[in-house]
Amino acid sequence: MTAAVDEHLALVRDVVPQTPQGCRECLISGTPWVHLRLCLTCGHVGCCDSSPMKHARRHAFGIGHPIVRSFEAGENWRWCYVDQAFV
Repeated sequence: MTAAVDEHLALVRDVVPQTPQGCRECLISGTPWVHLRLCLTCGHVGCCDSSPMKHARRHAFGIGHPIVRSFEAGENWRWCYVDQAFV
């Protein structure tokens, strides 16, 4: 792994999903989502890049929390938005 990826992995915490029922922003605005992502720094639940609003990506870059994991049943992969890599 690169130093940048290691630096981003240092931000990973043991988190509790803030809105386990769905994407926080989509729930507020009433917009649909395709798949969900869980921020591994703060527990924000956002919608994926295939969703119309891409809230997980917006959160990652807007707040500076680069690593998410899939919040879909049966999936356990992690992704770093900054490095564009599975981690």
